[in-house]
Amino acid sequence: MLDHAIPEDLVTVEGLTMHFPIHAGVFRRRVGAVRAVDGVSFSIARGETLGLVGESGCGKSTVGRALLRLCEPTAGRVVIDGEDVTTLDAARLRAKRPAMQMVFQDPQASLNPRMTLKQIIAEPLNVHTGWDTDRKLARVRELMEAVGLDRRFVNRFPHEFSGGQRQRVGIARALALNPKFVVCDEPIAALDVSIQAQIVNLLEDLQERSGLTYLFISHDLSMVRHIADRVAVMYLGRIAELSPREALFARPLHPYAEALLSAVPRADPSRAAGRRRIVLKGDVPSAARMPPGCNFSTRCPRAFDRCRTEIPRLAEVEPGRQVACHLFDPTKPAAG
Repeated sequence: MLDHAIPEDLVTVEGLTMHFPIHAGVFRRRVGAVRAVDGVSFSIARGETLGLVGESGCGKSTVGRALLRLCEPTAGRVVIDGEDVTTLDAARLRAKRPAMQMVFQDPQASLNPRMTLKQIIAEPLNVHTGWDTDRKLARVRELMEAVGLDRRFVNRFPHEFSGGQRQRVGIARALALNPKFVVCDEPIAALDVSIQAQIVNLLEDLQERSGLTYLFISHDLSMVRHIADRVAVMYLGRIAELSPREALFARPLHPYAEALLSAVPRADPSRAAGRRRIVLKGDVPSAARMPPGCNFSTRCPRAFDRCRTEIPRLAEVEPGRQVACHLFDPTKPAAG
């Protein structure tokens, strides 16, 4: 978890934008764009875990991939450990890769079925180091032990393991080069519920041991509450609210965050009985045809005229809490 004595940011994101062009017609002319990520800004302190949540299709995974330049951002800056990775050429980006890694959602799809565990975990070492075979094998065994895998299984293939064990292999591969920043792209979504807590606890243990900084992307709010220091709530390509974990879960400010958290099951029946469930009406608009003004205005129960014409900016409305909502804009009355 976050060490509050070290406030320095490891990751700073400013205006990150990711638009995918839409082509049509015989000559494949560009007729529009899918605005998957539309001007996202946030920072992550060293040793912190920032949770990124939202419903499917809101752009969470695209943010994670754009941060590491697994897809090329349309616009914006991504500063990781003092370097803007969006401006790096191929050679400098390759040299930067050891510092920033990713744990993918589906371990079945992200591991090469024709490679043994030894080959999979050693692949980053083959690319970025000049180590000899013995040193690489020692590092592979060290990593396997760190993630809770028996080092005797180095010559086995991914299909011989369970989903949770395969995800441990993916985590070991991501940690092979001692990264500073790790994007965890829904690392527990493809796993059984009984295994999810084990993987999250493993990520926390590794963070404590190695001082890792995480962007933890998930739609499982209960797990995000367990692991994250702060949480960014995303809706249709933009951040609606960014708050400390406990503050967000105790009192969400943005109407979308409030609706999202009202759907989280509670173990205590007495508390659950007194809670008001907010049901949003209508469908999520298409990212190719964004509504004017606030992108949540078509479903927001508290929307007013200004919401339908003017895009709200993400601004601090309470100490440490940022919200993109006209209801919290002190410069103009909420009723327009």
